[in-house]
Amino acid sequence: MKQESSEVWLTIGELAKRSGVSVATIRFYEEKDLIWSTRTAGNQRRYQRAMLRRIAIVKAAQQVGISLKQIKETLSTLPKQQVATKKDWQIMSQQWQGQLDQQIMMLLQLRQQLDQCIGCGCLSLEQCPLRNPDDCLAEKAMGAHFQEILFLLNQKNE
Repeated sequence: MKQESSEVWLTIGELAKRSGVSVATIRFYEEKDLIWSTRTAGNQRRYQRAMLRRIAIVKAAQQVGISLKQIKETLSTLPKQQVATKKDWQIMSQQWQGQLDQQIMMLLQLRQQLDQCIGCGCLSLEQCPLRNPDDCLAEKAMGAHFQEILFLLNQKNE
């Protein structure tokens, strides 16, 4: 790291402040290889300003439900330890578009089903479009089974 290019490098505190995440989050992202730093002679972390963009991408992707594992996989396709170009970012975002389209469709379907499901109480694998996989009482009868479950639990505790 050269002295004349010091404005290109950010301390961990500066990066945290400018990106809107905590210092602990910066360290976590670095540990997960989402961002990287270099070390000074005094062993202090220094980050390229480009890490601001990477952190913004991570935060935006998380907000729409993309997991850190998926984010890491996608970021790993970008140039290693280099500043990504606009084309690199476009390729990365295209990888998420299909997944986001599927999530949007699933949410739209869920929204359509909520009116008929809320208050139904069946939560049956065969009947409920929301599909509750843990419904062990669905075969006995339709409808809410909460009172029956409480009764069974109370009997076990007595």
